[in-house]
Amino acid sequence: MQLPFSSFGKAKSIVGLDIGSSSVKVVECVQRSKGIELQRLAVVPLAPEVIVQGAFLNSGAIVEAIQQAIESAGIKGKHVATAVSGHSVIVKKISLPQMTSDELEESIQWEAEQYIPFDINEVNLDFQILEGTGVEGQMDVLLVAAKKDLIDDYIQVITDAGLQPAIVDVAAFAVENAYEANYEHDADEVVALVNIGSQVVNINIVAGGVPAFTRDISTGGNAYTEEIQKTLSISWEEAERMKIGGAGSEQTQEVVPQEVEQAMRSVTETVLGEISRSLDFFAATAAESRIGRVVLSGGGAKVSGLDAAFQGKTNLPVETLNPLARMLPSSRFEPDFLEAVGPSLGVSVGLALRRMDDR
Repeated sequence: MQLPFSSFGKAKSIVGLDIGSSSVKVVECVQRSKGIELQRLAVVPLAPEVIVQGAFLNSGAIVEAIQQAIESAGIKGKHVATAVSGHSVIVKKISLPQMTSDELEESIQWEAEQYIPFDINEVNLDFQILEGTGVEGQMDVLLVAAKKDLIDDYIQVITDAGLQPAIVDVAAFAVENAYEANYEHDADEVVALVNIGSQVVNINIVAGGVPAFTRDISTGGNAYTEEIQKTLSISWEEAERMKIGGAGSEQTQEVVPQEVEQAMRSVTETVLGEISRSLDFFAATAAESRIGRVVLSGGGAKVSGLDAAFQGKTNLPVETLNPLARMLPSSRFEPDFLEAVGPSLGVSVGLALRRMDDR
C-alpha cells in the first residue's frame, strides 16, 4: 500500500483502475509539454450483486469487467494503481514524538496497535509524516491500515485480468489527488471532499493541503435506486435512469412524478444526515479549522437536487468536482460523454496521476 501526496512527474505512467461497486473505470493520462492529457478512458458497469458491502461476491465478473474496460480503452500498459475504501480501511492522523522516518518505520507497528481496531497481524500498514505540522517536539503522522484479505481480493482480480498491481491507494486520497491537480486552493483553505459512490461515501476534509479528517460511510447512490425500485415496482435499470433524471421506459413515464420526488427526498435526508454528522464531528474536534466549502464527486453526486439539498442543510458552498477541468482537450472523447461521466472519475483520475516511482 502506498500513500498519495505525489506530483505528476516524468516517470513512467500508470493506469488508474477504480473498481467500484457499480462499475469499473480505467483512466490513462500522458504528460504533454503544455500539460496533462486524458489519453484513455473506459467505464464498464457491474451488476448490483457483484460487490456488496465491499465483498467481492463474483470475482469472475469483476475480472471480465476489468478486461473489457482495458480493451475498450485501448490501454497497452500493464501496471495499475487501484484504491480501497470501506470499513476494512482505517485512516488516522496521530501525534508522535519527533523522530526520523527510519525510526518511525521500526516502531510504526507498535504505535499502530494503539489506534487500529484490528489484529495488527491482519492488516497492511503505511504512514506519511506530515511535514510542517505538530507542536514542538511532536510530529503529525497519517496512519493507514487496510485488512490484508481486502488487499488480497483486489490484487487477485487485477492479476487474473492480466495486469500488474503497482500501487494500492485509499479512495479518499485519490479524490484529493484529482482535486489538487485541477483546482486552485488557498494554503489556509479547509475543503470537505465528499465522494458518493454506490455503496460507500468517502469523506476527506483537507486543511492546508493535508488530510485532517477521513471517514468512510456505508451508504451511497444505490440507496436511491433501491427506494425508487421498491416504491414504483420497476427494474433496477429503470430506477437508475430515474435517479439521475434520465428517461425511463413507457411504464415509468406514466408514474406520478411526486412518487419519485418523495422517494428521492427521503433518501437524500438520510444520506445527508450521515454525511453532516461527520462534518459536525470534525467541526467539534477541530475548532480552529472551519470548513469553507464542500466538493462532491462520485456517481451519487449526479443525483438530481443533491447539491442544493446539501447546501441547504450545511449552509456551505457546494460544487461538483470536475477531475478533468485542467486536462488538455482531446478529440478522442465526445464532450457530452466526458460531462456525463466526469463526476464519477475522481478516484480513477487521481490514481492515474500517480507514478511508478511514488513512495
